[in-house]
Amino acid sequence: MPATVQEPRAFGYTVGDVLIQRVLLQANGQNIDAVAPPSVGRTGLWLERRPVALETDAGGRTWMVIAYQVVNAPQTLTQIALPALTLTSASGAQLQVAEWPASIGPLTPPSAFASGDLLPLRPDRAAPPLPTAGWRRQIAWSLGLLLVSLLAWAGWWGWRNRREAARLPFARAWQQMQRVPDPQAAASSDAWLCVHRALNEAAGQVVHAGSLAALLTRAPYLQPLRAQLEHFYRVSSERFFTPAPGAAEFPLQALSRALYRAERRHQQ
Repeated sequence: MPATVQEPRAFGYTVGDVLIQRVLLQANGQNIDAVAPPSVGRTGLWLERRPVALETDAGGRTWMVIAYQVVNAPQTLTQIALPALTLTSASGAQLQVAEWPASIGPLTPPSAFASGDLLPLRPDRAAPPLPTAGWRRQIAWSLGLLLVSLLAWAGWWGWRNRREAARLPFARAWQQMQRVPDPQAAASSDAWLCVHRALNEAAGQVVHAGSLAALLTRAPYLQPLRAQLEHFYRVSSERFFTPAPGAAEFPLQALSRALYRAERRHQQ
């Protein structure tokens, strides 16, 4: 049966406008419930149906509110139509909503008047300049503070490294080892003695292969290097007491660097 419909205004729309249609959910003077709403989405070239809503008026009657939004702008004044609908309730009652014609217009006329200041295309308007003096001062202060912080950190880092090089045994040994080219370090007696003195100072006594446990007890942070230290003392004993060709192949600089890094991690 034909539905009672409150139709929207039939004219004066353009792209973006919404046309609202209200359908009374009554059949033969009786309210009907559980009416399936129409689908949501495009209904053609010009309109898109939004999700429906239900409203109750002062008389207790229920209305289905169906909104259509204009999604395209025509070049000239154009007639469109809200589509016809068939609304079906759970009891099988049907309401027929007839097609409703309306008109939509373009956003602008197809051509300007080209008279006086009514030009087809206006030049770009320059944006007003923003006051940036305050921002520039803040950026300058921030950069200055950052530079001071970086210089202070670099100075502290250099002072800390110099202090460690003067105070910590493995730091002093590594600093001296860096003056010796890597291929020559293993063959230099001074380089071997440099590492021995650092190990003795860290242990607080003279260290040899048999007293390595005392060194690791005094400096437990060297425990991960135990195998390398045992190899060092074995090769050192062969070098100074029973010279062997293999002694020159020991990676002395690598051991010195590993001892220095272990010491530095322990100090942190």
